[in-house]
Amino acid sequence: MSEHDHDEDDYRGNAVVFTEGGEVAIDEVVLRGHFQPIDGRFHWYGRLPAGDDVTELAGGKKRNVVVRTTEGEAVGTLSDPDPWNRYRIAGVGRPPFTVESELEETA
Repeated sequence: MSEHDHDEDDYRGNAVVFTEGGEVAIDEVVLRGHFQPIDGRFHWYGRLPAGDDVTELAGGKKRNVVVRTTEGEAVGTLSDPDPWNRYRIAGVGRPPFTVESELEETA
């Protein structure tokens, strides 16, 4: 298994997605992320389940949002909806969930 494989979700649980025009509570969102060594930044992503409330909030188009989970909040972008009316969400930088990190001590 490579260092980029994920055995588990980084976050699975409730979230609230905010735009300038309103907010939507999501019962279960799955978010994952990884450190990208090429640009030196953390990239996180997930998909919101289909729902009329999400569609209304997004307006059927790409939109900047704030995602709040029980572990934190972050700015991200909702993509255009897929054929099943689900929206992918992605962000760069500190994610809206806790990230396990290991720091090695140097002698």
